[in-house]
Amino acid sequence: MESDSSPMTSASTSRPQHMVDELLALADIRINGDRPWDMQLHRNGALDEIVARHSLGLGETYMRGDWSVPALDQFFYRLLRADLHKKLKPFRNLWRILRSHMINLQSRGRAFQVGERHYDLGNDFYRAMLDHRMAYSCGYWKDAEDLEQAQTAKLDLICRKLGLKPGMRLLDIGCGWGSLLSYAAENYDVECVGVSVSREQCRYIDEHYAQLPITVHLQDYRALDQPFDRIASVGMFEHVGRKNHRTFMQVARRCLTKDGLLLLHTIGKTQRRSTTDAWIEKYIFPNGDLPSTGQICDSAENLLIEEDLHNFGSDYDKTLMAWHRNFEHSWEKFADKFDQQFYRMWRYYLLSCAGAFRARHIQLWQWIFSRKLEGGVERVV
Repeated sequence: MESDSSPMTSASTSRPQHMVDELLALADIRINGDRPWDMQLHRNGALDEIVARHSLGLGETYMRGDWSVPALDQFFYRLLRADLHKKLKPFRNLWRILRSHMINLQSRGRAFQVGERHYDLGNDFYRAMLDHRMAYSCGYWKDAEDLEQAQTAKLDLICRKLGLKPGMRLLDIGCGWGSLLSYAAENYDVECVGVSVSREQCRYIDEHYAQLPITVHLQDYRALDQPFDRIASVGMFEHVGRKNHRTFMQVARRCLTKDGLLLLHTIGKTQRRSTTDAWIEKYIFPNGDLPSTGQICDSAENLLIEEDLHNFGSDYDKTLMAWHRNFEHSWEKFADKFDQQFYRMWRYYLLSCAGAFRARHIQLWQWIFSRKLEGGVERVV
């Protein structure tokens, strides 16, 4: 993998011991050590900021170049495997927990923020990082040797799980750049409708798939009210929010035909009562909120039947590392558009998430739901 180089020199090795030294030692990480996962400290004051501001302090000091790590993915893998995120809990997190329960951070008025700030960075930028269909979600690496194969396998797995047949209508809630829509239309002869909160994504689909039976709408999912044989939502439920999980399932039931199926592909957390990482929420996915299995089951109760649950979270590690390689390889094309702080921010995002999936700190689930009151659906995997 690419190394984390910084123009700054390491802080003096003669500095006094800090509580961060003791914490990192629990994860077998040394400050100014010589291993790929060791932190290279360039400003001593960064350690106080990390203690005071926890996740935000760690990420923002990295973005400023106050510290670096040759292998950030390995650094975060060790950090999370040792549960160091539980050792430092500043009181400001109490407000974030209360806010997530009191305020609907994913209301209709806020729904388009993530599209404007994250997904609309530029189609050329994402095209350079992703596979040729621009699938921006976890690939399926069971029999895959590279990113292209993994993403194609994921798309086909979804289509097979849904049992797509010619003439069916497929809805993709949060359709991205149309990877599933185009694959399903080309290979399963279905009529496809997608909704997205990103103008750039909608424009891309209109420009690239005009010859296919695909319609895309720039709209919030809550406005949907048409019948569909099958519904998929791939990498979008992370933006729905706990206050809206039930509403999402109500919309899905409203739009599904009697024998319809819903496939829900989402990143998930292992604890019900937790909040989004503060740095990720501020810089990458505003208003994001990872669901737990309990929250998903609660939201579907008496609306839909849970037919199948498939966890392949370890595959997201491979996917993120592939995206990171593409990002590093293509960075020179975008260095004039995005500054060095953006480069460090994006690198931190991709590699910290890879480490989190490697540590099984977060998961990737595919759920199958039906409206059937009896029987079930055939399992594919």
